[in-house]
Amino acid sequence: MHTRTLGQGLAVSAVGLGCMGMSQSYGPNPGDRRDMIGVLRSAVDLGVTFFDTAEVYGPYVNEELVGEALAPLRDDVVIATKFGWRIEDGRSVGLDSRPEQIRRVADASLRRLGIDTIDLFYQHRVDPEVPIEEVAGAVGDLVRAGKVRHFGLSEASAATIRRAHAVHPVTAVQSEYSLWTRDPEPEVLPACAELGIGFVPFSPLGKGFLTGTVDAGTAFASGDIRGTIPRFSSENRAANLELVAHVTRLAEAKGATPGQIALAWLLAQHPWIVPIPGTRRRGRLTENAAATRVALSADERADLDSLAARVGVRGDRYGAAHLALVGR
Repeated sequence: MHTRTLGQGLAVSAVGLGCMGMSQSYGPNPGDRRDMIGVLRSAVDLGVTFFDTAEVYGPYVNEELVGEALAPLRDDVVIATKFGWRIEDGRSVGLDSRPEQIRRVADASLRRLGIDTIDLFYQHRVDPEVPIEEVAGAVGDLVRAGKVRHFGLSEASAATIRRAHAVHPVTAVQSEYSLWTRDPEPEVLPACAELGIGFVPFSPLGKGFLTGTVDAGTAFASGDIRGTIPRFSSENRAANLELVAHVTRLAEAKGATPGQIALAWLLAQHPWIVPIPGTRRRGRLTENAAATRVALSADERADLDSLAARVGVRGDRYGAAHLALVGR
């Protein structure tokens, strides 16, 4: 797999791996930890070098899993994790990006990951109670101390990105972005282009919907977050199937899968975009990695660019409480 460069010269594989689903959010967690360690190491065999976790995933257990799996491969990988939540009794109870909390989280994440330096440290959500300049300054102190290499933001507005970048260079912005979630296009992507910041789309496959494996009749298991998201109500899924049908037809014509088309479209947007699809399956890892070899013509790209606007997308990507935390 070829590499791409985020901001500040951080080179990573063109497709990364989002690790959250190995520990939470998509129904019952895998019963055998060794299976997930095998998946993580298989990703490296396929050329994936960019791995995304967070203290809040689990909480904590995802960082421990990623750290154990990648310990023998540490020199070959880039590990990103995140701060920004207050965690009590095993669950997040609100935002907390106070400088002293950022320092505590960094030290704890380093221990759980079993590493000396966090390659990329994101603010998970913008905390309105803490000026972003203080956040950027605190991470800058960690960079100077050698505990962190790069600073990132997640689901931040263009204005916040600019303010943070003025204090300490931002290497990457992570937000949801896919064929059916186009929110970053008007302001965030232009800001990243102007400032030389990389962009990391999470849920690039629409939480599985764009792979064609989810339809109106799909029953989500207990604990699967999609059962709580308006876009994934049965009625909205039925309405959104037209978008997936279009992607599927193009995939069939090109000898690819719908998921590969969705990833290839993202990769074609800008050379500094690096999607991080998540999976628990080796077969899906192989499929996602191969998306880097799917070429889209100018006409195919233009058609996909206008797809969501033409067919429409039904339902919000989060519930109201979570939507209130993004775009600040």
